[in-house]
Amino acid sequence: MELFTAVFRTIFFYFFITIAYRLMGKREIGQLGVIDLIVSILIAELVAISIENIKDPIYLTIVPIALLVILEIVFGFIAIKSRVFRTIFDGKPSLIICNGKINYKEMIKQRYTLDDLLISLRQKEIKDIEMVEYAFLEPNGKLSIFKYNPFKLKSNYPMPIILDGSIQKKALKYIHKNETWLLEELSKYNITLKDIFYAFYKKSKMYIITKSDVMK
Repeated sequence: MELFTAVFRTIFFYFFITIAYRLMGKREIGQLGVIDLIVSILIAELVAISIENIKDPIYLTIVPIALLVILEIVFGFIAIKSRVFRTIFDGKPSLIICNGKINYKEMIKQRYTLDDLLISLRQKEIKDIEMVEYAFLEPNGKLSIFKYNPFKLKSNYPMPIILDGSIQKKALKYIHKNETWLLEELSKYNITLKDIFYAFYKKSKMYIITKSDVMK
């Protein structure tokens, strides 16, 4: 009887967790942020405990998992609406290599070692750091790499300077601009920061996508 109960719970939670993760969204499968990782660990622990303690009612596991799924969905909705919330819980990308040069200060800040960097480069089949023009350490821990073109000519990476109405000060610093310059540029278009969904700088020109453009 106990064996049957354990088998039943295992099969039940297999399908239950599959449905739960589908409800939380495909993002949970491909990448794990801080909240995603915590939820995954808690769900795994709850299921393991329930399978081991077959005498406990199954709803004592179903209810906490359902609550975690609801919290994850709510947090996901808030994250879409609030960049501050996303930054606090998920973090933001860090520029590790810029124009072929390693940003050691950012590596120290992110506790990202040179060995970590070299491993990530080898996994991308890159033999030499000098082959890389830009490299970003994403919030999920992965390294996004942009290699130089065959002639090693400097490309114009679209540097995001405004994200969801928030000025990206580090990006401004990299393009040798300041907030005063940015606000003056916006005044030319007669728009304010809160109206901007995304703005980037490329080839000495700023490109703007407003929130009204996104809602169309």
